Amino acid sequence: MSVRLQVLANSPIFGALEPADLPEVDRLCAAHFFSRGENVYFAGDDADALYVVAQGALKLSRPSPDGYDVLVDVVGPGDFLGMLTALGEVTFAETATALAESCVLRFTSQAFRAVLNEHPHVTLAALDAVSERLAAARRVVRELAADTAEQRIGAALLRLAETLGEGGAGPVHIPVVITQAELASMAGTTPETVSRTLSKWRSENLVQTSRGSIAITDPAALARMIQQ
Repeated sequence: MSVRLQVLANSPIFGALEPADLPEVDRLCAAHFFSRGENVYFAGDDADALYVVAQGALKLSRPSPDGYDVLVDVVGPGDFLGMLTALGEVTFAETATALAESCVLRFTSQAFRAVLNEHPHVTLAALDAVSERLAAARRVVRELAADTAEQRIGAALLRLAETLGEGGAGPVHIPVVITQAELASMAGTTPETVSRTLSKWRSENLVQTSRGSIAITDPAALARMIQQ
């Protein structure tokens, strides 16, 4: 229970609540566990809930007209899924899939609306969180339209490091298995281009890779490189 309360307190939406109000909100949600590869929901499913990631990581992918899934985001502890759906959308736009053993806290639409009615300041926090998510999506669209493949791959790695990264001043390790195909999908390029780019960056000591594992050796240097 203390872990659940801490997750809610650290989330951008429910962090606006007073600590004394968190147990009441916690009673409105249910914890669900997923193994790697399991789907929390599918694109097109009825949008009936808001989810907060308590542990692990999930990828959000959207089906494209040519039959491929496009990875649009990766979320980690404290992040939310289904906000717009909980505020009135009819169906989920993306499929949410666990990238590692994960736990999510699920609020039904009715339960989330009850929180908003009882705590109006949470509504403002929710709107701020949605605005930040939309601003991040616009940045990704600009990257896909204007940046080189190397810049897009670097930007995707830095987003993963910001969301999931472990480490201090030294190398930042991304603790979930991200395949080259998934990274390519995030960056709008091909797995072959990702492979060549990571090989180059290994030789330049910008990244370290092993089977399914990526660490950014020097995030500041990588950020400077992709901004050139």
